[in-house]
Amino acid sequence: MSIAEQFGNIGSEISRTAKWATRNPETAQAALYRALDLFDLMLDDPRHRQSVARLREIARAREVVVDLFHGPNQFGSTPEALQRYFDAYAACRPTR
Repeated sequence: MSIAEQFGNIGSEISRTAKWATRNPETAQAALYRALDLFDLMLDDPRHRQSVARLREIARAREVVVDLFHGPNQFGSTPEALQRYFDAYAACRPTR
């Protein structure tokens, strides 16, 4: 998958995390863990290891997500702002 497709998939899990955060925390946590797994897979992908800037972008996005949902939110993020960030990648996804 392209980086846009990978970030789009992560965005779907982040959307689920935000949606279920107050209604069903267990479902939200499961979605968050799936997103973190996807981040980790991206960080381990040899294609992304060729670019320090790309790795930095992936790692920073992961850091912001963790900070929002399990940290003190030191970055002042909102679920809506994260959704806009990931939606930009989803819009770049090629059609098949």
